[in-house]
Amino acid sequence: MSDAVTYSVRDGIAVIAMNNPPVNGLGSVLRPGIMAGMQQAEADPNVHAIVIIGTAKAFSGGADIREFNTPKSTMSPTLPEINEAQDRLNKPMVAAIAGFALGGGLELALGCHYRVAASKTQLGLPEVKLGILPGSGGTQRLPRVVGAAEGLKMMTSGNTVTAEQGKAVGLIDAIAEGDLLESAIAFAKKIVAEGKGVRRIRDMK
Repeated sequence: MSDAVTYSVRDGIAVIAMNNPPVNGLGSVLRPGIMAGMQQAEADPNVHAIVIIGTAKAFSGGADIREFNTPKSTMSPTLPEINEAQDRLNKPMVAAIAGFALGGGLELALGCHYRVAASKTQLGLPEVKLGILPGSGGTQRLPRVVGAAEGLKMMTSGNTVTAEQGKAVGLIDAIAEGDLLESAIAFAKKIVAEGKGVRRIRDMK
């Protein structure tokens, strides 16, 4: 782990906390810590589910623009490699989202099996506004969750939706009441207690 990612276990729930100011860019500092946290949680028999959370300001703004066009941007693990590892997990992973999850940040959340968000959180794939397409599964995962029409609208406009709008279309599973981390841990415990397990978007129609 690095200073940008901390790992802890609370009541059988592993918590991977990202803190890479200013917007939790998914750069070479953050990605290895996320991967290591997932591997540690998967290997621990006392861990039954995983929560990944950012700061109150941002879950993640996506790729770290400070590393664009540098070797760091393609250093392993890449975001697609993290998404593949998420799909291989045998324990449910919950994204706890506050502030915003944009671009690769939303793709990281879509790689999770469930999503809990603070009220008024902004969610979107704004890459089109930079003339590029979502590069880590967003074009495949988002339409499977929200439907083709809504997914296409989000990807081609680049506009964000709120957590409340996201819940209405199935992008968000629950809006947090009170503290986001506490809500996400409670949600994860409920998933485990009900035996729901992993729910991979790639397996959806």
